[in-house]
Amino acid sequence: MIEKYISIKEASLLFGVTTTTLRRWEKNEVFLPHHRTLGHHRRYKLSSVLNKIKPNKIILKRKTICYARVSSHDQKEDLNRQSKVLYDFCSKNHFENIEVINDLGSGLNFKKKGLNKLIKDIIENKVDKIVLTHKDRLLQFGSDLLINIAKHFNTKTIILNEKVQSFEENLASDVLEIITVFSAKLYGSRSHKNKQLI
Repeated sequence: MIEKYISIKEASLLFGVTTTTLRRWEKNEVFLPHHRTLGHHRRYKLSSVLNKIKPNKIILKRKTICYARVSSHDQKEDLNRQSKVLYDFCSKNHFENIEVINDLGSGLNFKKKGLNKLIKDIIENKVDKIVLTHKDRLLQFGSDLLINIAKHFNTKTIILNEKVQSFEENLASDVLEIITVFSAKLYGSRSHKNKQLI
């Protein structure tokens, strides 16, 4: 069998510690890298790392994320309602390691803090399930792509309300979202220019 070696960053993710902790372990001879590359980068033997970790530690790292989103501050009540519905569903179904991510911003905005945390956790293999009230809570355009990416990391997506909308309803919703976002940007830009003039 070909032995696999991993970087200090990958080893830190498996251990659930920082790279600084791994460097300290090396200095104190608690856990040493197998070798260093020509560029002097540490390489750890994957089998040694896995043997050092308790079997249930990796399992515990994967969590259930309840993702709730609203577009504006005045929808805080709806955000709280979404969060409660999602959390209650997960508790009722005995899902473990439940984490709620509340996000604020347009469904067209890919730079939302909560969304980026969710994506980061998915690609770091920390997420077992994503639970949503509706698919468009992730993104107005692109939710299917993100759900498909999650599948490649063995992350299941559960959507509580999969209402099938007609083509006309979808189109009207998308157009309204686009108008709302661009109107906000336009008025925001004008406001900024007015402040500069003042």
